[in-house]
Amino acid sequence: METFIKADIFFFVSSIAAVVLAILSSILLYYLIKAGRNLYMLSEALKDSFKESEELILDLRERFEDNPIFRFFTRRPRKRRPSAKKDSAIIDRD
Repeated sequence: METFIKADIFFFVSSIAAVVLAILSSILLYYLIKAGRNLYMLSEALKDSFKESEELILDLRERFEDNPIFRFFTRRPRKRRPSAKKDSAIIDRD
């Protein structure tokens, strides 16, 4: 009879502990979901800002490239062809 009383007490305590853990985990999950939404909204705002700044930078680049003073001081980069000497020197090292 005493073992049944101990078993009843054990199941009562364990059921209360399970309910408390369920409540605490649901509260934690609520705050994690809330934080996840905030991070998502923040990342979307940053993504929009980066798109706007990219457009601004491209516009400024076009203006600088069209400016005659800028063109006077800078040369357009030439496309270089890989030289045969450099290629053979790299092969000889191996």
